[in-house]
Amino acid sequence: MSSVAIGLIGLALFLILLFTGIPVCYAMLFLGFAGTCVLRSPMAAFSMLNDSFTSNFSSYTTTVAPMFILMGVIAGYSGVGSDLIKTANKFIGHKRGGLAMGVQPVCALFGAICGSVPATLATIGKLSYPEMKALDYDDRMSTGALCAGSTLSILIPPSLCFIIYSMVTEESVGKLFSSGIMVGIVLMVLYMIAVAIWVKVNPKAAPKLERASWKERWQALRGGGLIEILIVFIISMGGLFAGYFTPTEAGAIGVAGIVVVTAITKTLNIKKFIASLKETMGMTVMIYIMLSAASVYGKFFSYTRIPYLLAGWVVSLGLSPFMVMFFITVIYLILGMLIDANALILLTIPIFYPVVTELGLSGIWFGSYIVLVTGMALMSPPVAVNTYIMSGISGVKLQKIFVGVIPFIICDFIMMILLVIFPQIATWLPSRL
Repeated sequence: MSSVAIGLIGLALFLILLFTGIPVCYAMLFLGFAGTCVLRSPMAAFSMLNDSFTSNFSSYTTTVAPMFILMGVIAGYSGVGSDLIKTANKFIGHKRGGLAMGVQPVCALFGAICGSVPATLATIGKLSYPEMKALDYDDRMSTGALCAGSTLSILIPPSLCFIIYSMVTEESVGKLFSSGIMVGIVLMVLYMIAVAIWVKVNPKAAPKLERASWKERWQALRGGGLIEILIVFIISMGGLFAGYFTPTEAGAIGVAGIVVVTAITKTLNIKKFIASLKETMGMTVMIYIMLSAASVYGKFFSYTRIPYLLAGWVVSLGLSPFMVMFFITVIYLILGMLIDANALILLTIPIFYPVVTELGLSGIWFGSYIVLVTGMALMSPPVAVNTYIMSGISGVKLQKIFVGVIPFIICDFIMMILLVIFPQIATWLPSRL
């Protein structure tokens, strides 16, 4: 049997195992090991297994992940999200649909210290949904806005998706981070415009509240920790973009900064700090195991030569880059409804990255595009991770949430088109670093 046939069987078995409910990392680990035994030898498979785990757990590059995870977890335990919501409400809560608009920059800011969609949605959703419910917001608008806003956290740096993409492709994590900033800001504005159009068409979907005084706004701004968070972000990410820090050092600076901020505001005690360390350890080990399992599966797949043969075949067809990206997008939307965002990138990037670079497209641009598509897949019915999390938080039926995310999915499609027509949105800032 040819190596290509074995690779295709391995891919089919992987999809079957996913539908049976087996965790993604176990499926990748088992099939990668078994496939290498067949293509090489059991001894080579054991050697590859050892090398994959040793290299990933001891690599300096992977140390960037726990730093940014810890920064986000500390922010979650300290109640930063609640303060951000109060500040946003004071500034634009008086507009019709203002709170639904306000959760967009709140999610973006929380994502700047978190980098995780589920964590952002769980934190901001638990805090803001009850308030929107009390103000008589339409459940479809409130849940849809929160599902959409949480996806900004994987575009605004530091993003775990970008970190993992960098590990797999060896693209600069600093340039990937910077590419996500403009994409995330433009998408955030599109989400806010979608809310504005929604309340214009249906004013009953959201109330109009009293305008807060500038004194109240200033007090909320000073008491909400927003300025301190922005300072931490500017020092951490600014130092990284300017070349003063490595990614790991930037993460460590961010952790130190958020600890100082929460200590000054007295929102973090020893008990919460220890709980943050424990949660970070659990999440880090999970990510390291996933990286190692993906490395095993990726090496098996490279032995089959399918990625390189696929790249050559696509180039020989003479398809335009636009058509190639269209087919890749469809595949991501389908798989993204079934697989965790990080696992999806680990599984697919080794296959599609050679195809994209062979066509002459920028690896940095492709990273931003894929993270954008992955975020959209997380809230796309019928199997959308974000909608299930939101339903669990709010108690709102999935059918209503599915309707609520439609305007924001349209915004994602618009953003994808803008990225294709104007790739500079993602590449201009990285090119200046």
